[in-house]
Amino acid sequence: MTSQPTLTKAENGHGGPGGPGDPGSGGGLHAGLKNRHLSMIAIGGVIGAGLFVGSSSGIATAGPGILLSYALVGTLVVLVMRMLGEMSAANPTSGSFSAHADRALGRWAGFSIGWLYWFFWVVVLAVEATAGAVILEGWMPAVPQWAWALIVMVVLTGTNLVSVGSYGEFEFWFAGIKVVAIAAFIVVGGLAVFGVLPGVDSEQAGLSNLTEHGGFLPNGPGAILTGVLLVVFSFMGSEIATLAAGESEDPQRAVTKSTNSIIWRIGVFYLGSILVVVSLLPWDSKAIADKGSYVAALDSLGIAHAGQIMNFIVLTSVLSCLNSGLYTASRMAFSLGQRGDAPKAFAKTTSRGVPRTAILVSVVFGFVAVFFNYKFPDSVFLFLVNSSGAVALFVWLVICFSQLRMRKIIQAEAPEKLVVKMWLYPYLTWAAAALIVFVLGYMLTDTEHDGRKTVLLSLLVAAVVLAIAFVRQKLGAGKEQQEQEAVTAD
Repeated sequence: MTSQPTLTKAENGHGGPGGPGDPGSGGGLHAGLKNRHLSMIAIGGVIGAGLFVGSSSGIATAGPGILLSYALVGTLVVLVMRMLGEMSAANPTSGSFSAHADRALGRWAGFSIGWLYWFFWVVVLAVEATAGAVILEGWMPAVPQWAWALIVMVVLTGTNLVSVGSYGEFEFWFAGIKVVAIAAFIVVGGLAVFGVLPGVDSEQAGLSNLTEHGGFLPNGPGAILTGVLLVVFSFMGSEIATLAAGESEDPQRAVTKSTNSIIWRIGVFYLGSILVVVSLLPWDSKAIADKGSYVAALDSLGIAHAGQIMNFIVLTSVLSCLNSGLYTASRMAFSLGQRGDAPKAFAKTTSRGVPRTAILVSVVFGFVAVFFNYKFPDSVFLFLVNSSGAVALFVWLVICFSQLRMRKIIQAEAPEKLVVKMWLYPYLTWAAAALIVFVLGYMLTDTEHDGRKTVLLSLLVAAVVLAIAFVRQKLGAGKEQQEQEAVTAD
């Protein structure tokens, strides 16, 4: 639709996305994230609260075969992250895949996927703030749930407004707690599975749980695909490291490192922990359905206060998701503003390199969504959640198509920037795109878990955003033509 764009250098001296020439920009975004911040953001980015909260429904649906569902989605995420890593290592930017789509596919693509992604994260802010408030109210019921939601939103907004370094520091510790907790769970649970941990019912724990109680696929092979629908959204957030890399001291190294480590991160934290859960307990154990998979697993180990321990870990994951969600939404808004796809005020930064307006606008929409959650939970808020639900798959699909074109551009103009390469290009890229389309199509057949409603409402919102993008592009082209005619007439 547009002519092939040219590769650009990183927009400032640190490889960050904030151009120093922006009016009132305060010098653009700063390289305030340290290597340890980026490492932990990359590791923790794949561990969402959905892993702890949503895995029990997946296990109930597919039994031990849920491992294949996680492996299938994990493989897809690895491929998508490899593509994104290739483009981001060549041109690190806070807009990440939105900026790449802008260059590779056209202005309409960058505009559309950027705003859809922003919309997804401001809705996530409301979901996570409410989830955190439920836990906190359980601990301190004197403070109402809405007040807890307000408190956590205000605190994390404050940390994001101070500097990118304060966001990185908070995320370092939030992600660190998640990583340590899951690593400890895998080690202790693994010892119990192999019968070397005292105090555990050896008849209940063991690898035999993978094949007994109806077999590895007790509900048939089709349950693997249903499991995919239930777990796919828990992987959203893997791409945050490529957005944050633009504000690091060495963006190319940060992107390369996070891209190369995605395989073991998914293998250990997702497949490893779920394998421990379904080995410690029979998949059809009533405890998994009643307490949740991880709490039930901890209980089976005889660990006191397992529920409260897991609540603390889930709360940490919720706060981490809130922190990163606000950061991600604001950086996407900043990038859209810088490219002229959002108000120019979004692209302005403070002297500390903080896009204050982009942060405040994002959090205001988050607050509005929280209000809808409390006032209209079964109507307006349900619409917001469902209409943003398939955005993850839309983003991954756009990354696939962007990479197909960007590889040719990079090879033609700056082949030395191909420090990360997609494997078996273009075949694996097309295979990943086909798998995403298949999952979206399969969701349309899912009425039990609202898959059809989610896809249809998400497509409706995407169609509206696309229409706005094409209208803006047409109006922009018409205005440009008028200006050229005026110049010619002079």
